[in-house]
Amino acid sequence: MSTDRIPPNRGASVPDVVAVGESNVSQAEWLAKQQIDTKERVNLKKLSHMRYQHPDLEEIQVFMLDFGMEIVKKTEEEIWFKGYGPDQYVYYARKGPKKFLGGVFEAQSKEDFDRAASLPTASAVEELSQAPGGGCLVTLTDPEAFPVNVVFGQEPTNIEVSHPERLTLNFPGEKPRRREFNRFEPGPAAVHKLGHFGYATQQLQSQVEFYTSTFNIVPTDLLYIEIEGQKVLVTMFAHLDLGETHTDHHSFFLSSNPKAAHVHHCSFEVNDYDTQQLGHQWLAKKGYKSVWGVGRHILGSQIFDYWWDTTGNMVEHYADGDLVNKDTPIGDIQAGSESLAVWGPEVPASFLQ
Repeated sequence: MSTDRIPPNRGASVPDVVAVGESNVSQAEWLAKQQIDTKERVNLKKLSHMRYQHPDLEEIQVFMLDFGMEIVKKTEEEIWFKGYGPDQYVYYARKGPKKFLGGVFEAQSKEDFDRAASLPTASAVEELSQAPGGGCLVTLTDPEAFPVNVVFGQEPTNIEVSHPERLTLNFPGEKPRRREFNRFEPGPAAVHKLGHFGYATQQLQSQVEFYTSTFNIVPTDLLYIEIEGQKVLVTMFAHLDLGETHTDHHSFFLSSNPKAAHVHHCSFEVNDYDTQQLGHQWLAKKGYKSVWGVGRHILGSQIFDYWWDTTGNMVEHYADGDLVNKDTPIGDIQAGSESLAVWGPEVPASFLQ
């Protein structure tokens, strides 16, 4: 029997330039190599909300409340759901046959919105007169005919966000919580904001070119497989290029799928690990179907928890994601199911489809 010491597991928060590894390229170098004119892009400020069509509004209403959202407005044909963050709403549901209506980005300025509205595939500008906060919406289509929505002119909520209380944690070498006991109440995991969404695509290269040249969307990580000694791109995690301002590791992603092009999932931020675990337990007790989780991703670092909604769309809770800016190197990483999570259940086949 071997008596060699087995090293214990460990974790650390390390600089982005270290975490991405030696195989990387700067954002500026990548944009130059792709010959992208950054002055011609439609500049997006943030990810606003998701839009879906559901055959049973009452059913999806119950699910979204159990998922941790609140109803901000409801009619016979539409529901707007909000989180506890500053957004007017983070999810829009419309009655009708199952259909993906697209993610929605907020333009940085009226000029950027007008530039989006002038693009070749742009729809007529829609006045969101019935939606909370109003504003205007234009819908484009990407190379696979997925809808790309840009919004501008929404009124701010002008509310002060009240975040859940931050827990004090004790560690072996540091115990700041003294004579204070952590206690919890069961319930849904309250959603803060929309974090990201993405597609399984049959036209990955065209899609990457479209999104990164049309909008201020840039890669955070590029994943590849090797075929006959050549690197073949299979996935892009991308963030909004906000210069020095820090933003989420990815607001958008594309992953190659030769079988079918479809929306993969959309993801909503929750407060912390305990919130997420209690939310998982709540959804499980309600009888909803889990996809994958709880676990922690490697790229992006998020704690993840994926579920099927009642219409058959994949939605995610996440917590503790990475932040990046223009100085974060773009990772060049070999893909594989083992690179998806550092801990958690084995990835199911349904997640990779």
